[in-house]
Amino acid sequence: MIGNPFLRAFCESSDRDTGINQLLELLHNQDSEFIESLTEPVELDRCTEEELCYLTIVSALIDYYLQRHGLPVPPWIRDSRLSFAKPFFYSRRLSDLEKVRLLYSCPAPFKARNVYFDPAGICRV
Repeated sequence: MIGNPFLRAFCESSDRDTGINQLLELLHNQDSEFIESLTEPVELDRCTEEELCYLTIVSALIDYYLQRHGLPVPPWIRDSRLSFAKPFFYSRRLSDLEKVRLLYSCPAPFKARNVYFDPAGICRV
């Protein structure tokens, strides 16, 4: 079970896209309560496969945004278990050419986890 109340609520949301958008808003706005909550390690051994999948996706986003804002990245976010064996493309509407472009152009936090987002899709206005 995901212990972090924010991440658990996002994971349990009936609409994953909405949870991801809420997460992105907190990261973009550098919400201090959320950022502070990330310092508590997540007990990955107690997570289900579905929760590990979700955490792999969001850990890429969290790592990326924390680095962009010059904030420290908690060690649990870079745990080797938070990585997919095969490329995972979050957007469902990507052509093969776009997938290849993302494989080579995405930032390191995404490549390290084999999680690929279209950068235009995660930017906040």
